[in-house]
Amino acid sequence: MFDKLDDILIRFEEILNELNDPAVVNDQQKFRKLMKEQNDLAPLVEAYKAYKQAKQDVEDSLAILDMESDEDMKELAKEELSDAKSRIEKLEQEMKILLLPKDPNDDKDIIVEIRAGAGGDEAALFAAELYRMYTHYAESKRWKIELINMDDTGIGGMKEVEFMVKGKGAYSVLKYESGVHRVQRVPETESGGRIHTSTATVAVIPEAEEVDVKIDEKDIRIDVMRASGNGGQCVNTTDSAVRLTHYPTGIVIYSQTEKSQLQNRDKAFALLRAKLYDLEMQKAHDAEAEARRSQIGTGDRSEKIRTYNFPQGRVTDHRIKLTLYRIESIMNGDIQEIIDALIAADQAAKLAQVNEA
Repeated sequence: MFDKLDDILIRFEEILNELNDPAVVNDQQKFRKLMKEQNDLAPLVEAYKAYKQAKQDVEDSLAILDMESDEDMKELAKEELSDAKSRIEKLEQEMKILLLPKDPNDDKDIIVEIRAGAGGDEAALFAAELYRMYTHYAESKRWKIELINMDDTGIGGMKEVEFMVKGKGAYSVLKYESGVHRVQRVPETESGGRIHTSTATVAVIPEAEEVDVKIDEKDIRIDVMRASGNGGQCVNTTDSAVRLTHYPTGIVIYSQTEKSQLQNRDKAFALLRAKLYDLEMQKAHDAEAEARRSQIGTGDRSEKIRTYNFPQGRVTDHRIKLTLYRIESIMNGDIQEIIDALIAADQAAKLAQVNEA
């Protein structure tokens, strides 16, 4: 591990020197690439430097204990020795995590699809609540939300909704949300007070660039039409909605949220690229099924991942056996504690795999 860290430290210094080269500064493409590499390496370099300092502190403290006769100085050296050893242990774990292979999609923006599952109107209401939960969370991170398509029920529910989330590391944070979400509560229309169970599915897909996915124009049918639904001003007045049909896969994309046909077309193609990219990712996941089973919920979309129980005020994530009794704040977008626990569990599983190898 330390040979690799030494190489990374050398590379980091090389990058700093290159970034000071006027020729590189004038080459914006190369400059951006080097800046990204520097930002990616910086946390690991910082941890390694702190680790080396902690090791030096251990040596200095041991030297004082060997040479010093003053008891007060020896006591201070013992405290410093204990503190340095504790820092070394924490930094070793931190560096192991930072050295884990990074998901190439982690820095990408995402497209989120939420669909009502079993439960009729109650499932559609729950899908709408999940949409609000994620939008509130994204707003707290100062990420940008762009709606692509929404099929609402007219009574506050959503049969399905598709939207983009643009922000640094969006996929790395929200990729664990893919799967089946279950709600248990008493519907307002239920006079007998019986608890009703409904579901909604969430799919989090990294946005794909044109270089990631090549789409042949002859494989696409493009239809334009008037937007439908309960939209606002300008809806149903112009042929601005766009529907794409991809013949090889049968995927149909519909975008109607913008007033401009061109904007809807761009969003529809962005969603199509993401779905085709996601298909390729799923094939890769299936080919590595055994490895995927040891990870935390970024593979099987049919997996029931979380239950929201309103009568008991609890939310349970079944993958990591985490239960929190603050359903109201969670539904308002306060999901960071759940996400942090999922990331920690995923890192622990990956570290265990590395240690077994």
